[in-house]
Amino acid sequence: MPRPSLKEKILTEGLHVVHERGFAGASVRDIVKAAGVPQGSFTNHFASKEAFGLEVLDLYYGRNQELIAATLRNDSLSPLKRLRAYIDATDKSINQNGEWYGCLLGNCGAEGGYETKSIQQRVGEIFKELEGHIEYCLRVAVKAGELPRKTNCSELAAFIYGSLQGAILQAKTEHSSAPMDRFKRVIFSTVLR
Repeated sequence: MPRPSLKEKILTEGLHVVHERGFAGASVRDIVKAAGVPQGSFTNHFASKEAFGLEVLDLYYGRNQELIAATLRNDSLSPLKRLRAYIDATDKSINQNGEWYGCLLGNCGAEGGYETKSIQQRVGEIFKELEGHIEYCLRVAVKAGELPRKTNCSELAAFIYGSLQGAILQAKTEHSSAPMDRFKRVIFSTVLR
């Protein structure tokens, strides 16, 4: 098996650093130290920290494509079971070994700031794509009779995803699974009833 390139090492280890500390809190020095590479390697592979950040977002989102395919886009499961499986898997991922890092997308989106305009734009694009996957699942639920025919799937998908991100942020802040538990309870017992 070939060794990962320096760029791959910087991206993989840098993703962990950014997820743990936030984009603004992760210095280039921290990133290259975690990757075990010289600082010049960073500038050889990335025009700027922002360019690195965009690639990290795409790497993170790319890793979620398998989960999306297995849940929200898995036509062999009933639609609401897919949505629950996606939310349950997301819930498991936000607390790794007692480290409440939350969602990298939500974290970067919450940081804001003029200096990261392209990062904010990319996060927004990914949010829209994720809402689209949820909307697809909801449209199938309407066709299957699991939701009323009058359901506005686009609005509901945006609401669910926004609420999910809010619950993740609150869980991260409180170091507690209670916000996610509440979110799941309300979504499945009230909103999607």
